[in-house]
Amino acid sequence: MARPGAAQGPQLKRPSDIPQEKPPEPKKKKVKGPRAVGLYEVNSNGKGTLVPIAILVDGKFYDASAYKAEPVPMALDSGTVYEVEESGDTQGLFTVSGALHSRNPGSVNPWVGAGSYLPNGTETAKVTHKAEDVPVGLDTSDSDAPPRLSRGKASKPAAPANPSPAPASGSPASGTPASSTPAGTGSSEKPAAQSTPPASSQPSPSQPASGSAGSASSGQDAQKPAAPSTSEKPADPGAKPQAPTATEGQTSPAQAAEGQGENYYRPTLRRGKPAQSAPQDEEDAAPKTGKPESAATATAADAGPRPVQVVPAISDAGGPDPHSYKFFWKTGEEDERRNQMLDLAGSEVRAYADALVRNQIPAKPPAAKGTAAGHKPPAKPAQPVFENVQFRAFDVWANNQIVMILTAEAHFPPAAGSTAAPAQYSITLVTRTDIYGNLRKLYSGVTDKFHLDVTPRLELIDVVDADGDGRGELLFRETTDAGTGYLIYRATADKLWKMFDSLGG
Repeated sequence: MARPGAAQGPQLKRPSDIPQEKPPEPKKKKVKGPRAVGLYEVNSNGKGTLVPIAILVDGKFYDASAYKAEPVPMALDSGTVYEVEESGDTQGLFTVSGALHSRNPGSVNPWVGAGSYLPNGTETAKVTHKAEDVPVGLDTSDSDAPPRLSRGKASKPAAPANPSPAPASGSPASGTPASSTPAGTGSSEKPAAQSTPPASSQPSPSQPASGSAGSASSGQDAQKPAAPSTSEKPADPGAKPQAPTATEGQTSPAQAAEGQGENYYRPTLRRGKPAQSAPQDEEDAAPKTGKPESAATATAADAGPRPVQVVPAISDAGGPDPHSYKFFWKTGEEDERRNQMLDLAGSEVRAYADALVRNQIPAKPPAAKGTAAGHKPPAKPAQPVFENVQFRAFDVWANNQIVMILTAEAHFPPAAGSTAAPAQYSITLVTRTDIYGNLRKLYSGVTDKFHLDVTPRLELIDVVDADGDGRGELLFRETTDAGTGYLIYRATADKLWKMFDSLGG
């Protein structure tokens, strides 16, 4: 029996019946949305529009062209800002200012957004709208006078070269201009040449002869109609006629032609039909060259329209910061991987073509083949010819493990003596590399124009972070027998997982 004061040895602790609770792991913040995915398309004229594709709300994708279209879809609300990204790299900002709806029920893009695009490195032009002190067209030369609507710069009346001598202080004011007459006469707005003095007006006997002669000459000039000449001498019959000078309220033909294009669209008050015609456009007024029209049309046809540029765009107020998904090859590595992808694509196309031949029912049963005396080696299979090959690679997981995508059109060379056109095939091949550097197939789709309902034809647009988790997803344009739409795939370790299909497949 142990003594109470003796030291006790170490004792083993029994495990507690209730396990200790581990601290909860921090949950990853899921993007609930809304997060919209669209396409920024630039046409041949350089104008850009936005095509809505998908919108993520509460972890589920919806068709952005139909989601909350009351009447405009939510993705195309005025003022929505999209960040244009090429392979994850930010290119600029597109601000939606309006939505355009197509009346064609079978349109590929029923809704399109219009707006302004601001590339990276540029700033918005700061334009301050300053109110004008005086509206355009109002003559304010005399600040005390009421405003008067004018049209251009009115030409001043030409001054006479030889003015008539001033009459004496006692002579009547018959030769003075009409502006000096009293305002009550009602002739203050008429020129002096149109005022005719009474025939009974005679100079006073006490007036000198010079004054009477001046009054008589002025009276004779007043009786004559207004003439553009400024000299009292008779006109020389051999002299050339002078061009009429512009008077007040009238403009010369040269001035009218010069100000026609400038003042035509300015509103003016007038009666009757407009006296001027619309100015000729600069394109129509350009001098025609001696080049025949057929040659110019042929040159334009050879040049052809510029291809449309398509770049993905993301709109999310609280999403992650974008980062690049580009993969940088080593020297010679890209060509090696491209050749490996072409070899794998060739075997996929041959397998598809052989399956079509096996599934065909011939019109006549094949004849029985006789036994051959010797064994012949099998013929080497024909290699398909690839056209329009597009090979791209991305680092979608940000771990330096690439995902390669190859799209191409293929056909087999025609047989000897065959006149029929060879069958055309379309292939989309997606692979990744394993730990040994070998290719691992994630997706392979081979189709032709007769089997689009079974396997759609896919065209890679770009890689985009559709759900906001930092990983890249593959955005395709699909063509089926039901129409054209868009697909979003996530690349996993074994296959491509479909996240969104605009056609509802």
